[in-house]
Amino acid sequence: MRLSTKGRYAVMAMADLALGVQSGAQSGKPGGKPISLAEVSERQQISLSYLEQLFARLRKAGLVKSARGPGGGYVLARPAAQIFVSDIVLAVDEPIKAVRCEMTSNKLGANKRQSRDEAGAEVGCMPGGQRCLTHNLWEDLGVAIHDYLSQVSLDDVINKRTRKTVSISTHNESLAETPAEAEA
Repeated sequence: MRLSTKGRYAVMAMADLALGVQSGAQSGKPGGKPISLAEVSERQQISLSYLEQLFARLRKAGLVKSARGPGGGYVLARPAAQIFVSDIVLAVDEPIKAVRCEMTSNKLGANKRQSRDEAGAEVGCMPGGQRCLTHNLWEDLGVAIHDYLSQVSLDDVINKRTRKTVSISTHNESLAETPAEAEA
């Protein structure tokens, strides 16, 4: 999988913010008392300089708001129930993909489906730009991961409600049939 520490650490830090561990913060709601990155760094054991880089991107994506000066820090820009894990991962420039190809479809970064013709015109990981035999398998896995993370909010994470089922659509509808339907 290509979900690096950048994406995982960003989710951990945002969950910490959502918890509103600091006294006076409102759990899972925008606003409240700002939480400093130094506190998040200490609680989550993540480098402060790394957090600063991640939060610059999270702020640019509109997921957090910053407050400067004494007592400054960060707060969620929206309620935790309206911020999804996929939003966080994509905000820190982490495409959710399971293929090794560099030039694959936009499906994995923006969860945007493409037609068969568009998908067939893509460049693959093999010499000459061809797709490997298992490319679609891993690409579909990446899409399923993105679909799942798009349904899990920060509120779900902090309240331990992450065991969701996701409906997965495939490029080939016959794959969705049960064995009995396929025989009929």
